[in-house]
Amino acid sequence: MTKEEVKSIIESLLFVVGDEGITLKDLCETISLEEETISDALKELQLEYDEVERGFKIVFLGGGYQLTTNAKNAPYIEKLIDQPGNHSLSQAALETMAIIAYKQPITRIEIEEIRGVKTDKPLQTLMRKLLIKEAGRAEKAGRAILYGTTREFLFHFGLSSIKELPPLPDGSEETEDDEADLFFEKFQQIPGEQDS
Repeated sequence: MTKEEVKSIIESLLFVVGDEGITLKDLCETISLEEETISDALKELQLEYDEVERGFKIVFLGGGYQLTTNAKNAPYIEKLIDQPGNHSLSQAALETMAIIAYKQPITRIEIEEIRGVKTDKPLQTLMRKLLIKEAGRAEKAGRAILYGTTREFLFHFGLSSIKELPPLPDGSEETEDDEADLFFEKFQQIPGEQDS
């Protein structure tokens, strides 16, 4: 198999997997080639996309490779999509998202204890946007649902892993306000519906 054939196969696989992305290991298993060969082909493809003004880029996000649109074309893509329902998430949803991101896995009751208010609607919004998921059940009586972040969360915020979140301040016990403030600073706007 020639290098050009390998690159062609990788490109096709990246297109087919879409937003899910694909890991280097999965590429190796699918194409039946060694990691070094696939890795070299990926690097060459990335350079080719970067050198020529193309509509796509190959990026590494959330633990896998993904074919994404060129950021320079974003205004045209937004114009085409132009969905009037796209607004930034409410402060309640961002606070809930920050708490889950830093404390996961965490139950709804624990989130509400931190926020001091009900969290049903923000949780529903975040689930609908695929930014959080059910991450199992608590061992305590009642076996409450545990919440955690998703790969979509990582993709959306351009993170390779949850470890790339801004660190919490050292020293005194972290407050939930600190967590939310850090989250707001780094992630000001994401598509969503306003909720309370």
